[in-house]
Amino acid sequence: MTLLFTILNVAALVLCIGVIFWMQSKRVTFSKRVLSSLGMGIVLGTILQLVFGKNRAVLAGTLPWYGLVGDGYVGLLRMIIIPLVMVSIIAAILKLKDARNLGKMSASVILTLVLTAAIAATVGEVSALAYGLDARQLTQGSAETARALSLEQSTGQAKMPLASKILEIIPSNPFKDMTGARSTSTLAVVIFSGFLGMAAFGIRKKYPAESELVQKIVDAAYAVTMRLVGMILKLTPYGVLALMAHTLASTDYMAIFNLLKFVLASYTAIIVMFVIHLFLLSVFGFNPWTYAKKAWPTLTFAFMSRTSMGTIPLTVETQTKKMGISDAIANFSATFGTAIGQNGCAGIYPAMLAVMIAPSVGIDPFNVGFLLTVALVTAVSSFGVAGVGGGATFAALIVLSSLNLPIGLAGLLISIEPLIDMGRTALNVSDAFVAGAITARLLGEVDMKIYDNPKIEADPAQAV
Repeated sequence: MTLLFTILNVAALVLCIGVIFWMQSKRVTFSKRVLSSLGMGIVLGTILQLVFGKNRAVLAGTLPWYGLVGDGYVGLLRMIIIPLVMVSIIAAILKLKDARNLGKMSASVILTLVLTAAIAATVGEVSALAYGLDARQLTQGSAETARALSLEQSTGQAKMPLASKILEIIPSNPFKDMTGARSTSTLAVVIFSGFLGMAAFGIRKKYPAESELVQKIVDAAYAVTMRLVGMILKLTPYGVLALMAHTLASTDYMAIFNLLKFVLASYTAIIVMFVIHLFLLSVFGFNPWTYAKKAWPTLTFAFMSRTSMGTIPLTVETQTKKMGISDAIANFSATFGTAIGQNGCAGIYPAMLAVMIAPSVGIDPFNVGFLLTVALVTAVSSFGVAGVGGGATFAALIVLSSLNLPIGLAGLLISIEPLIDMGRTALNVSDAFVAGAITARLLGEVDMKIYDNPKIEADPAQAV
């Protein structure tokens, strides 16, 4: 019977995929296809959980096939990250009229990300205090205990000085970083691409013939890369369907119930920070409602995939094609946003844990000095936190160890990590959007006619 149920469950997924393909053939808009796939994923995942939640054998046979579609799509996105980042940044630099804009651009993006991380940490602190979170109230099971012990033994990299962390992002071997060998590889590739682009920019006057050849090669590589990006992004509704169904079918609802207060506190902080993002955009002249509509498909994918890094292609496409932001700023903000100042994973989460754990070592969590220290340490420590699953845990290790707080208590939350991580990842990507929009506004690198045009469709596959 287990095999039969597994076949039926996979057949249900195939049927839903067929519906999405039919909608695509009928030229249903990209946003509607994403919304429909999200709804089907919710229904399918809920049914699997309700019917087979207690029959782990059926789910064990079913979920790998769902993962084949969902995780396979995320894998394709990761495949194009390095070529997209390299080619886009080099091409964007070659289009600059003044090379000095590159420094202003980078500084603005990084400053925005770090400042919003500090704000996010403060929001996380307030939420933790408002809900009265206290690590002493938590009950741990065998999995949580094992996780706590593992975290206690993995503090070496977390205690790395800030100077050493910055040194880590320097691409001493760019070809190794192109393989994604390190957690900071993508950021290192950005830096290498920036230097390469500046070198190509600098030979225009002295070697005009060679410069023209380089420009043609880069333009050709950019066209091919963007075509590849469009082909893969066209699969987004299928990935959304499988990811949502997989997530709901595999969620431990009892664990969520037991730690419901922390879940509510986390999402309260995440929602408040989203509102702050909208406020910041409105201050710089962007319609927040327009932003919400245009960013929604990308934020939805980030929510379900739980990878800021895997969302980079979508983040870049949304900024350039739907928001009118220049290629250079879009690529810098999308890439830097995966490793610097992540509002959810490196801002809210570690700050909440610090406040929650403080009473266990005799620290008054309401002490203003303590709260300011946590916010500052969290913002500074937000450099180099990878935008992939587990990044939030690493950020927590850095902050807690820097504050001399017991890091093992973070293991108590292992059972609800996936659920919270979904909202955190969406917030991380939103912060990248905000950094890009603010920078583009300050440097005059945004076409507001594109941003304000509600008729520009969200289908990235049609943009190439």
